[in-house]
Amino acid sequence: MLISTRSRYGLKVMYELALKFGGEPVLLNEVARKYRISEKYLSKIVIPLRGAGLITSFRGAHGGYALARNPDTITLREIVQALEGGVSPTSGFRRSPTDGHPTEDVWLTLEKTINDTLENVTLDSVMRSSHEPVLNYQI
Repeated sequence: MLISTRSRYGLKVMYELALKFGGEPVLLNEVARKYRISEKYLSKIVIPLRGAGLITSFRGAHGGYALARNPDTITLREIVQALEGGVSPTSGFRRSPTDGHPTEDVWLTLEKTINDTLENVTLDSVMRSSHEPVLNYQI
């Protein structure tokens, strides 16, 4: 299972918008330059983020992008959901009560763990992660 560059770059865009939350909108070319990512590619990434209501866009001389909500209310699951349609270790798998093998529970548990983890990490916690761990799980 891979997380695509779409989600990885999308999170970087969201991170930059979170850093500037409440201030001036952020230009995509600034993010593109900072992370050495194609501005054209980033312009495709912001479309579903905007459609999901996670960001807003502004036109004109002071245009750019900004978060639509506070960073402590936006989860990584929402971002991945907007960009990937969700994260599942088995594409389209849904166990029915009448069929399936008991080992399929492993994949359902893995999917639940991934989604629960993404749900419990906010943009705010990612911003603070340079000072403390985002998650404090014992493995």
